[in-house]
Amino acid sequence: MMNAFYKTLVASAIATATLSTAHAAEPLEVYGKLNVTVQSNDEGDGSVTEIQSNASRFGVKGGFELSDSLEAFYTIEYQVDTGNSSSDNFTARNQFVGLKGNFGSFAVGRNDTMLKKSQGKVDLFNDYSGDLKSLFKGENRLAQTATYLTPKFGDFQVGVTYAAEGDSKQEEKDGFSIAAMYGDSGLKKSPVYAALAYDSEVAGYDIVRGTVQGKIAGFVLGGMYQQEEAVDSGNSIDGYLLSAAYKIEQVTLKAQYQDMEDKGDSWSIGADYALGKPTKLFAFYTDRTSMGTVEDDEGNDLDISIDESYFAVGIEHKF
Repeated sequence: MMNAFYKTLVASAIATATLSTAHAAEPLEVYGKLNVTVQSNDEGDGSVTEIQSNASRFGVKGGFELSDSLEAFYTIEYQVDTGNSSSDNFTARNQFVGLKGNFGSFAVGRNDTMLKKSQGKVDLFNDYSGDLKSLFKGENRLAQTATYLTPKFGDFQVGVTYAAEGDSKQEEKDGFSIAAMYGDSGLKKSPVYAALAYDSEVAGYDIVRGTVQGKIAGFVLGGMYQQEEAVDSGNSIDGYLLSAAYKIEQVTLKAQYQDMEDKGDSWSIGADYALGKPTKLFAFYTDRTSMGTVEDDEGNDLDISIDESYFAVGIEHKF
């Protein structure tokens, strides 16, 4: 049943993309990427070699001009896990519909929270084993959200996400995620991007996050500070992330370090080689020390550290 649904979705999207959309403010766009690595993973109990998918995805998006000052827009996106042994390898990503105009934009549905969006591109190993979510809370994509973004005032913009109590991650509590952002996260229109974000009771945590990234003497340097507090226990910890990238013709060299109090630390190095605008080869190595607990023979919890390492080479193609 599900296989038939996904096949119908894909076929319909491709067919629709070939049709005329004369009244659309933005023609329907079919997009996605395949990112696959040959990867050696050692999570403390010996290394395992895998052919691993890294947030490969498929989606459709577009808009429709309702009037001179109002436009409807939508996105339907699925993650495709090429390494899943089951053929039912689709999982939901952002899926929302909304309106935008001079007032800004308003969207409802499954969406990333504003705190998650506020990170911009500071995480140079996003979707890989060195992704900041391995140590930081707050990387939430919730099913029941409403998000408002103000118009841009120069390079400044504010957004807020409401997380409904009916969402399974909200534990019957309303939550809010707020972010104030300055500049262009892609660093194409401005040399600096900065954001300050706050989560209140989102997926069980209150979080403060500050992010900054900029271009300096050929380098792209970034940093993030985060303080997170578990709503139920009141336990609060903080941490930081530093990242750097340097481009030499077709090669981009990358490095990143992350530390979170009582959870562990992680460092990653990597390189991307651009074969063309949509395609790249890449390699990375991530080493992470995670803190955990085990129970001794008398039932007491003992703190331990777990050493993990990941080495991968891969290819990415966007369409």
